[in-house]
Amino acid sequence: MIRLSRLHKSYITGSNRLHVLKGIDLFIDSGELVSVVGSSGSGKSTLLNVIGILDSYDDGEYYLGNNLIQGLTEKRSAWYRNQMIGFVFQSFNLISFKNAMENVALPLYYQNIPRKKRNRIALEYLEKMGLLDWAEHLPSELSGGQKQRVAIARALVTNPKIILADEPTGALDTQTSYEVMSLFKEINEEGITVIIVTHEKDISERTKRIIHLTDGIIEKEYTTKLKVNYV
Repeated sequence: MIRLSRLHKSYITGSNRLHVLKGIDLFIDSGELVSVVGSSGSGKSTLLNVIGILDSYDDGEYYLGNNLIQGLTEKRSAWYRNQMIGFVFQSFNLISFKNAMENVALPLYYQNIPRKKRNRIALEYLEKMGLLDWAEHLPSELSGGQKQRVAIARALVTNPKIILADEPTGALDTQTSYEVMSLFKEINEEGITVIIVTHEKDISERTKRIIHLTDGIIEKEYTTKLKVNYV
């Protein structure tokens, strides 16, 4: 599903060059539930951005399925993101003046799905998240856990192959974090590949495989004994 080979990424700021990813070799198979962990500055969010085609890389290769992701136009990059990848962020990234239904339906707008149909689909996903009664509420009227459930519904609404979550529990209390992780486990059990960036040990242990990044390299990786009951 995802294959990185000798992948490098640097950022240039003025006369300084910051080498963030230093020859990453990584394979993530279809249907895996993976966490990427590391201290601040280890490169984990940069790695997620490259996988999510939000950022380019300098050297090496990145294959998504059988497709080499390299030198894409913005239009082609957007197509891959819209068709294959769903994103979940720590800060939720909900549009403040749109209600929950409209936020979830937004990715379908970019697939040219008519408004009535995309709203109906959005309501179906809100119902799966237990938020149907909150469909017409604005983000400011929702709790942190509810906002993240809306964000997860939005990520799922296009039937992606992959969910990429960057610190999805970082703004949540412990109990709500575990509830969100239970949702990711259920999503994964439906066959969707889930990759979670986190700095929280208890969150990473709720995935099936942990990848440790240190200073832009994979220091170690291992499988876990995934618990059946999260909450």
